[in-house]
Amino acid sequence: MEAAPNLKGRVALVTGSARRTGRVIAHKLAEAGASLVINARSAAAEARAVAKEIEDLHGKGRAIACVANVCDPAAVDAMVALAISTYGRLDILVNNASVRRHGEFATYKLEDWHDILHTTLDGSFLCSRAAAPHLAHDQCGTIINIGGVAAHTGARNAAAMITAKAGLLGLTRALAHELGPMGITVNCVAPASMRSADDEPARIAQLNSLYGHEKTPMGRTGTMDEVSEAVVSLCGPAWRYMTGQVIHINGGVFFGS
Repeated sequence: MEAAPNLKGRVALVTGSARRTGRVIAHKLAEAGASLVINARSAAAEARAVAKEIEDLHGKGRAIACVANVCDPAAVDAMVALAISTYGRLDILVNNASVRRHGEFATYKLEDWHDILHTTLDGSFLCSRAAAPHLAHDQCGTIINIGGVAAHTGARNAAAMITAKAGLLGLTRALAHELGPMGITVNCVAPASMRSADDEPARIAQLNSLYGHEKTPMGRTGTMDEVSEAVVSLCGPAWRYMTGQVIHINGGVFFGS
């Protein structure tokens, strides 16, 4: 990926951006010049804190917080409307919101299965549908779905999460066809489990055991910054002819074909 593009004047909505990967993506988009809508399902204080971090670093008026369940069509419509009323436009949608619950397949609860698929797939569908008319305003709209390497490799005790992330691949390709004539690119970034700068040593050790020296050709665990850099690059002008693709960020755990 090239150096971070200039996204000044652009507006991005990142779902599930009050924590971890979504938070890092929001910060990277702000560094590139974009204004942000920070979304959380219920963590209002955390969403406001991320918005304040961005404003403290990049200036007032650069971020707003919005508590909205991405599975609720009315809440999603209101969130997109807030972006338009605040900034006058919407250029980038990052579908990052997801639910993570591990469990053995034989005893996994149906309500947990539904909640994970509902948030990841229905949420991405609803947000994309609400955002698309606004993303099409200047033939430069961008949708990025955050998938995962396990959707390609499989894993134990994660049937619902893997099914949901695999479903995002189909949604990405379908929307690339439907929204392409509107000038909207739709891609999927599929990371492995990544560490953040403030992860505890035990968390880093756990990630290293899964994606570290034994299994990763790169010989290290990736960082959330590396995922966010890929997201930001896909939002820039240099990648307007890339759509319907999966971008693997996993240090060689899986080689996409």
